[in-house]
Amino acid sequence: MLKLGFIGAGTIGSALALKLSQRGYPVVAASSRHHTSAKKLAQAVGGCSAVTSNQEVAGAAELIFITTPDDAIAPVAAQVKWREGQMVVHCSGADSTDILEPARKAGACVGVFHPLQTFADSEQAVANLPGSTFTLEAEAPLLGVLQEMAHALGGRWIKIAAGDRAVYHAAAVIACNYLITLVKMATDLWQSFGVSQKEATEALLPLIRGTVRNLEAVGLPQCLTGPIARGDSGTIKKHLAALERVSPDTLSSYRELGLKTIPIALAKGKINESQAKELEAALKQ
Repeated sequence: MLKLGFIGAGTIGSALALKLSQRGYPVVAASSRHHTSAKKLAQAVGGCSAVTSNQEVAGAAELIFITTPDDAIAPVAAQVKWREGQMVVHCSGADSTDILEPARKAGACVGVFHPLQTFADSEQAVANLPGSTFTLEAEAPLLGVLQEMAHALGGRWIKIAAGDRAVYHAAAVIACNYLITLVKMATDLWQSFGVSQKEATEALLPLIRGTVRNLEAVGLPQCLTGPIARGDSGTIKKHLAALERVSPDTLSSYRELGLKTIPIALAKGKINESQAKELEAALKQ
């Protein structure tokens, strides 16, 4: 099996190294901007050496993951002397293999292996990684290697073209990061009637989990519930009046999200065109 090396021993790099090692992939070397991080990774992964230079990782491994912050990937790729036939992969969601051009010019096979997952800390990264979808960009034979890795991690894979990666990553940000923004907006509203953010979050989490379960069980658009799904323009007007009173800054977001929800309600088939127009008129007032 290919010897793996990791340049970057942060959250994603450490989680990948640990889980791939547990699946039988030999991780032989790791480097990091902070050497203590590389040493911590090496202690967790049997047979891995914490080295002090990125070049040492490239010298020891056949497939090298560059798991640095995104803005450091291109400088690392340009700084290391790669050898022909080596495999060099980064894990950025928004960037294509173009930033690995120095490695490609040196004769290495280059690719992208992006876990479509959220990693708040190292412990969560290790727990969340198995079962994730991995988006790949590579040519054979590296593509086959990355597909096997995705399966070894209990996940599935999707091939994404270079020109689609920014849109793909924007979609991930909307689904993941902006969900947090929406929850923050909701908990802020609860504070207007005297409930703390912590209490509000605890109260809303079962609702959020139920929504995700519905999405998984019945999919879009059938999982949509609430006043727009019912064509209840009266409730929407009450919401708008209340928000104007207690949180005017939230009004524009509520209106925009509501307008984007109407087509989903129509697709679900529980409202008709007349109800949709009534909802649209209420939200645009």
